[in-house]
Amino acid sequence: MSETQVTWLTQESFDRLKHELDELIASRPVISEKINAAREEGDLKENGGYHAAREEQGQLEARIRQLQELLRVAKVGEAPTESGVAQPGMVLTVRYDGDDETETFLLATREEGFQGDLEVYSPNSPLGEALLDAKEGEDREYELPSGGRMKVTLVKAVPYSA
Repeated sequence: MSETQVTWLTQESFDRLKHELDELIASRPVISEKINAAREEGDLKENGGYHAAREEQGQLEARIRQLQELLRVAKVGEAPTESGVAQPGMVLTVRYDGDDETETFLLATREEGFQGDLEVYSPNSPLGEALLDAKEGEDREYELPSGGRMKVTLVKAVPYSA
């Protein structure tokens, strides 16, 4: 995550992620104990328990760093209040070029979409980046994973309410 990137989170999501971070930090000694116990079993080259514990420790530390950075840059409870422009924390309704149906989703981090039926797209995704600051009725284009281009129209943008 860059220094200038800000992530919008509801208070509920912030609290849930903070709780997860606290639990992960509290579990550090347990992982260290597993590594020490496996190390005492002997030859580390052929010690599956040791390597599994080290792998678990690496994943734990990566998630701790991810959560610490996310919570550091988070704006809590500051959902947009104005409708009409696509911003993080907004529920967007879009129509893809050549399609009569619309799609509705929350423009936010994946951590924000933990609860509810609403699909969540990151503002850093190709679609999210293309729609940022778009006004209702405006067409935008973004690159598909296949390398093609897709045109999308912002039909509606309203503030998210839990």
